[in-house]
Amino acid sequence: MSGIFTIALDAMGGDHGAHVVVPAAVKALEAFSDIHLILVGDKEQVGQELAACGKAPSDRLRLHHASQVVGMDEPPSQALRNRKDSSMRVAINLVKHQQADACVSAGNTGALMATARYVLKTLPGIDRPAIITAIPSINGHTHMLDLGANVDCTATHLYQFAVMGSELASAVDNIASPRVGLLNIGEEEIKGNDQVKEAARMLEASHLNYIGFVEGNDIYCGDVDVVVCDGFVGNVALKTSEGVARMVSHYMRNEFAGSLYSKLAALVAMPVLKAFRKRIDPRAYNGASLLGLQGVVIKSHGGADAMAFENAIRIARLEAQKRVPQRIDKRLEELLKEANPQ
Repeated sequence: MSGIFTIALDAMGGDHGAHVVVPAAVKALEAFSDIHLILVGDKEQVGQELAACGKAPSDRLRLHHASQVVGMDEPPSQALRNRKDSSMRVAINLVKHQQADACVSAGNTGALMATARYVLKTLPGIDRPAIITAIPSINGHTHMLDLGANVDCTATHLYQFAVMGSELASAVDNIASPRVGLLNIGEEEIKGNDQVKEAARMLEASHLNYIGFVEGNDIYCGDVDVVVCDGFVGNVALKTSEGVARMVSHYMRNEFAGSLYSKLAALVAMPVLKAFRKRIDPRAYNGASLLGLQGVVIKSHGGADAMAFENAIRIARLEAQKRVPQRIDKRLEELLKEANPQ
C-alpha cells in the first residue's frame, strides 16, 4: 500500500527517553519518505533534543505536549489511574482518534499493554493481546508469541495467538501460508499439558498451515515461521536466549584477548566476527508488536539505543502499511465462518 503513515512516538519512555527517541526519529525520517512522526512528551525537553540534532519541527515532524511520564517500575493500575496525560497514554490516544496510524514506546511494558488494551480495545474474537517479535534463526527469522503478556493461557488463547501470528508473518514477510508450530517439550502427541494438547487439536482442525509440535531448538534451527506458546514459557525462552548470546560474546572476547597469538587470530577473523555480530545484533530485531489490539502498538526495549529504536519505528511503519490489525480481524471472521457454515 502507498500513502503517508503517521507514527506517534512516546518520546519520554524507556531508560533514555528523548535522548534516544529524537535522534531515532530524525534517522527514520531520512530513511523513509512516506512517514510523518509525532514526538509526544515534554515540549521543552523534546525541543532541546531536536535542536541538538540540528533539526526543528516541520510538516513531517511535529511535537505534541504531554505533562506526565510513566515510570519504568510503575504498576500498570497506577499508570491507568494517575497518568492520563502521560506521553505513553497520549501517544496511544492519537492512534485511537486516528491522528496516528501506529505508536511506539520504550516505556513500562505492563503499563503499555494495560493502557493500549484499555484505550484501543481488543479485536472482536480476541480475548487477550499477545506480544510478538522476530527472533533470528538460521533460516532468517522466526516470529514468536506470546513473550510475556499472558502467563496463564487456555487452549483457545493459544489458538488465537496462532491465528494472529500467522497473519502477521504473512503480512510482513509476504508468506502466503506461514508454517505455525506449537512449542512443546517434545514432538510426540502424548507430550505436553492439557492446554497444549487441546490447542493442537484446534489447530489441526483449522485452515492454518499448522506443522505440529516444535521444541525449543526449532525456534532457531527449525523450518517454522511462527512459534506459539504461553507468555511464561515465551518470556523464559527469550530471556534465556539473550543470556546465552551475551555469554557467547563474553567468552569470544576473552578468548581472543588471551595471548598475542589469539589477538593476531582475532585480527584475521575480524571481518567474519563483524558479519556475525551484525547478523545477530539484537538492535536489528528491536520492536515487539502488541498483537490483537484495534491499532498498531510497538514496544521497544527499554534500554534501546537510537539504532534499535529506529528499527521499532520501521516495524510500526510496516505494520501500518500492511494494515495488520485489519488483516487479523478479517482472518478471524473467515475462520469463524468456516467453523460455523450457514
